[in-house]
This record gives sequence, structure tokens and C-alpha cells, in this order.
Amino acid sequence: MHQLIVSPYNGTFLVARPGARAGMQIPRALYGQLSANVESSSTPPDWLLDGARTAWGLNLAGVPMRDAVLVRPETRLGYGRATYEINKGCNFNCEHCYLAERKFEGLPWEGKARLLRMLREAGVLWLQFTGGEPLIDRDFMDAYVLAYRSGMLIEILTNGSRLHRPEVIEMLRELPPHKVTVSLYGATPDSFDSLTRKPGAFKLVEKGLIAAREAGSALELALIITKHNAHELDAMRAFADRYGAGRTEYGTISPTYSGTPEPLAAQAPGFLDKSSVFKGCPAGHTFFHVDPHGLATMCKVGRENPIDLMTEGLDGLRRLPGIADAQMLRTGGCGGCQLSGTCRVCRPLAKAYQEAKAPLNTYCQHGSEEAQ
Repeated sequence: MHQLIVSPYNGTFLVARPGARAGMQIPRALYGQLSANVESSSTPPDWLLDGARTAWGLNLAGVPMRDAVLVRPETRLGYGRATYEINKGCNFNCEHCYLAERKFEGLPWEGKARLLRMLREAGVLWLQFTGGEPLIDRDFMDAYVLAYRSGMLIEILTNGSRLHRPEVIEMLRELPPHKVTVSLYGATPDSFDSLTRKPGAFKLVEKGLIAAREAGSALELALIITKHNAHELDAMRAFADRYGAGRTEYGTISPTYSGTPEPLAAQAPGFLDKSSVFKGCPAGHTFFHVDPHGLATMCKVGRENPIDLMTEGLDGLRRLPGIADAQMLRTGGCGGCQLSGTCRVCRPLAKAYQEAKAPLNTYCQHGSEEAQ
């Protein structure tokens, strides 16, 4: 199994190590050198030996190129990242979930395998498995192994409830992910289980975090702040620190991507994030989302005019930039807005808020005192 991945990425060439954050950028000439010798029994060139030792403490001396390095070819499409919603089904029933439906359905294994091969041919280097809950999909482990062996750097976005399973931990130990991101819904069973509406959820997640940490997986906790747990925020931060995990905080609850308002009831007063101005997004251009049926869209929220990769193939992705640009136009009440230069939400998300008839102050400056 490869120790390093060499890949084109958004007009550059990278050397990456699965499970490690550090990487190297190399010129085209060195990429060509590695590509020409990747099946060789000779050892990696000195510059790569030195770089691997410096970046990752990795000693590749005496290791044949074919065992040390996987070189990904240049592709006709430049999509470096993708998210794969392998299944919308979930074993939690979170009050704040942005999915309109959580059905246990999707492609059969043959379709999933074909889709993953297409993602690789589209140029995808960073792949996020998401759901629903990806680890409950019957084909998740096979899909993970195929993506890994195809030379993708994998993030698993999970609720953590299945992380403790021995077969999952063994896979993550043998084939390390780039990152495992676990959603944290509270610092105590009361708050956590209340939001997920799943008795025993907190204990399952903590068990999974312990197992993943012991397996050496790079962990990150997504702290989801709601009315159920806002009073525990400091404890949630301490919980993340206790497991040596990075953490990101999310205080704004959105409607479902189809524009229904149910998740908004979980919003914690005073935790709407209005700090950053939206300055554009590469969705649909260098990044895309795929749903359980192989429908490609610009992102998880902007799902208009999906492209059926299973019938159109990769040629369908050539239409995605235009579809994405059309969704980013400020229409439906946002056209001509005098505050558009400091808007804090993208147009697809604003549309979801508008369709949910959400109060303006949850997403728009026209509903706040500063805009009066």
C-alpha cells in the first residue's frame, strides 16, 4: 500500500501522506519524474527521501517506488475536492438537521464503485464522506477502501456512534484518514441525547472518540451550539481538548436545504454567527457535492438542476460551473440590495432561509439594528 500520494491539484502538484496534515508542493518537472518511474523497483529520488524525512519523519530509503508512491494522473477536469453523501439515513434524529428527508436508500455497490472511480477521474484528491450517517451505510467500508486505494485523502464526517466498532477502527488504523470530524451536540448525556433524540447517544460517541484516538486518527470536533447545549459551551470546548481534537464552533442553525423551517427551532439566542462576510465560493468550479443517487450539485445546499453522473458521466460536470453561477445570482428579493457587499450568506443559503420564511435577523442585515 502506498505511503505517499503525488497528485495534480488546482493547477499545482502536491505530495501528501495519508493521515498527515503536512504536504509538499512540487514543480511539474518533478511530478513528471515521479510519474515516469512510479512502477520502478528503484528507490525514490533523493529529493523525495529528504522531503519525506523532513515533513513526516518517514524513512523511505530502500523502499521501491512502486511500494512507496502512488502517482495520480492529470485529468481533463479540475475538481480537487468533493463531498459524497453516501446515504441520507441516520441513526440519530437531530432536531437541527438540514436534510429534508433521511431515507435509507442510494446506489447499489456497483454504482457506488463506478461513482468513486468517476470522482477520481474528475481529479478529486480530497474526499469527504458524509450523510446522514456514513458509517451505517452497508457499503461504507468497501467505499472507503476503494477511495483510499485510488489515492484520495479522506475525511469522514460522522456522528461518531459507530466509530468504536472493531472493524471500523482496524480499517482506520491500517488505512489512515486525513481527518475524522465528529459532531458534538453537548457535554453531558442530558443535552446531547435531547438534541439527537437518541437515548444513549452521548455514551456511544464518547466510546467512539476513545477508540479513534487510540487508533491514531486525526480527530476534529464540530461543536454544534443549540438551545439544548449553549450553557455547556465551555464544557464542550474542554471535552474536545480532552481528546486532543481540533475544534470548530457552529452557532448558526439553518433551514433544511429545501427551505423548510423545522431546524430553526433549535437556534440558541445570541449565537447567530454574523462575523464573516461572504467573499465568494469555489463550489461548482473546483468543488462539488454528490448525493446518494449520484446526482452532482454545486454543494450540499445549492441543489438546483442536479447532474446525473450515472447517466451523463463526467461530461455532465462541464455544465456545473454555469449551474453554480446561476444559483449565486442575487435574485428573489436580494437583487439590487445596497448591503450585498457585506452580506454574510451565499445566495443558495439565503434562498433556503427565504423559503422557510425565517426572520430576517437570522440571516440578513436588513433585520438587524445595524442596518436601520
